[in-house]
Amino acid sequence: MLTSITGINWGDEGKGRMVDLLSQNYDIVARYQGGDNAGHTVKNERGKFVLNLIPSGILRPDVVCVMGGGMVIDPEHLEKEIASLTEKGVEISPKNLKISDRATITMPFHVAQ
Repeated sequence: MLTSITGINWGDEGKGRMVDLLSQNYDIVARYQGGDNAGHTVKNERGKFVLNLIPSGILRPDVVCVMGGGMVIDPEHLEKEIASLTEKGVEISPKNLKISDRATITMPFHVAQ
């Protein structure tokens, strides 16, 4: 089964919460657009988590998350987000977090420009 959660409004529409809820029934969760300026807060049985880049499926131990083409990834922000999640007991490894070779990587000189 394939399910897509999309939004048409600016701001918090609850997409992250819906992905968290539905991801318990899926093997893969992929995010296909956006960057670290987006974000959502998920509260579930494991606690409260603020996510900007990583799909909320990461909160489910058996789900593989994909950061897909169309995403803009700042490696420094990603590193901080991974650290924040692992501090709260979320396991993140190449087994459950994949980054597409079509995602855009933001380098420090991009920010400076």
